[in-house]
Amino acid sequence: MKSLVIDSHVHVGFFEEMNISDQQHVYNMNMMGLYKTGLESVQGLFNRCDYAGIDKVILLPMDLTTTTGGCVGTNEQVKKLVEEYPERFIGFASVDPNREDALEVLEYAFKDLKLKGLKLHPSKQRFYPDDPKMDEIYRMCIKYNRPVTFHGGMSVEPDTLSKYAHPMRFEETAYRFPELRMCIAHFAWPWVQEMCMLMLKYSNVYTDTALLYFDNAPEFYHQVFSVDMGPRWIERTFRHQVMYGSDDPRLEQIRMIDAIREMPLRKSTLDMILGQNALAFIGSEV
Repeated sequence: MKSLVIDSHVHVGFFEEMNISDQQHVYNMNMMGLYKTGLESVQGLFNRCDYAGIDKVILLPMDLTTTTGGCVGTNEQVKKLVEEYPERFIGFASVDPNREDALEVLEYAFKDLKLKGLKLHPSKQRFYPDDPKMDEIYRMCIKYNRPVTFHGGMSVEPDTLSKYAHPMRFEETAYRFPELRMCIAHFAWPWVQEMCMLMLKYSNVYTDTALLYFDNAPEFYHQVFSVDMGPRWIERTFRHQVMYGSDDPRLEQIRMIDAIREMPLRKSTLDMILGQNALAFIGSEV
């Protein structure tokens, strides 16, 4: 039976079905640094997914209430997209940790909207993952058995400082909350070896392949997975902790997943990266 293929890292904010205003569209472009990205129908995404052999995608909104006064996709918009296309979408929530009502917003997203995880962007939302103020948010995730996807490492989005998302800022959280499944996205590039250290020490830590900052997908993946890392590290050590993610719409799903499929990996490892690990991450047996 064909294994499910899941893109674990897709941003919302550019779908026609979200019925966003022109002003909101400009805001989303400015926040993401995607200044020429127009709106498209979800069918456009589905067409790309079908061509790439991707069955489902995880939708990631971003709450920037206290920094810029808005959101790039709201939890309610994600819920609506999931309700309309449940066979293709898995919805995550976002909450600005600096909001006074952050816990209420998050519990509503988990309990009432039934969203499957939490997306946080330390560099954009301006918080350190190991700040004690985050503890209650992490406990809320554990209470509802929801994972957290963090932006990790450098961000090319405007107004982001990498110091907030250095992989060492995540270790205390991984250590203190072993029940919390956490993805430090983008392999925390450029701190790839530090990211590997965290995965080696903490089985609750995941990462994703949503990184393509230089060259093309095969060349950049070769640099990361065969030069910055030992060529067999994923196969022998991290096969349960790496998820396929594209960072769509910034990067191209098709050429990235093709490059991953061309990597010298066993089929069982490839199946884990392309879907099985994402299912384990969200706590689903579907």
